[in-house]
Amino acid sequence: MILRAMSNRLTQFGLKKIRRIGHTSEFEQIKDYVQGDDFRTVNWKATAKRGALMVNQYQDEKSQPIYSIIDTGRVMKMPFNGLKLLDYAINSTLAFSNVALKKHDKVGMLTFSKTVDSYLPAVQKLTYLNTILERLYNIDTHFTDSDFSLLYAQLKRKVTHRSLLMLYTNFEHISALKRQLPYLQAIAKKHLLVVVIFENTELDALIAEDAENLQAIYHKTIAEKFSYEKRLMVKELQKHGIQSVLTAPEKLSVNTINKYLEIKARGLL
Repeated sequence: MILRAMSNRLTQFGLKKIRRIGHTSEFEQIKDYVQGDDFRTVNWKATAKRGALMVNQYQDEKSQPIYSIIDTGRVMKMPFNGLKLLDYAINSTLAFSNVALKKHDKVGMLTFSKTVDSYLPAVQKLTYLNTILERLYNIDTHFTDSDFSLLYAQLKRKVTHRSLLMLYTNFEHISALKRQLPYLQAIAKKHLLVVVIFENTELDALIAEDAENLQAIYHKTIAEKFSYEKRLMVKELQKHGIQSVLTAPEKLSVNTINKYLEIKARGLL
């Protein structure tokens, strides 16, 4: 799974080519127009001088700090297709970090539950991926609920520059999210925070089935309630200015990378 996510064939699995919005990125050069270039980038002065259509070329801003933050608490023990949510988060962190490094950004990571288990500062070096892999190799979930106040305090102390934070976690109920919202809001004031939470695809299958008896109706109703609460979580985060990714576990790597590329294209960081 890791190797597939980190290969150059991610587009086959849903990786998008996202068009840059606006020009918050760095100017690189003036070049000849080719089919597909954005007409908003036409350099009319250079066009008149050359007698041929010329456009400004931009490149993404480089050396931006990107952190993968993995919750290793009880909620990440949940199994899907033989893997825990934590395993999916680890695979996504490696794939995402690989792409970010190739985009010349700095990558770092932090894992936490009741304590900060591991921390690596953001570094722009391709071989750093091996260091991240070594740190992630032996991490495991804990049986306790994670301390988001600790996460806020540690980020305030360790990550002093505005950074993109991809937080892999999960909330069982909307009330669980609301308990942590003050800390998530405080983090989002300093950084660009993206909260990554998981859909329960097994519930989706249950919802799609026809209910043929009272017990089946009860199970379907409960499944619909849990599914609805996940969508409520996304709206709750949006209401407080916090970005999110709601994804099936098996689509985590691709959806996380797409979110990163969207953020880069929009110049939000």
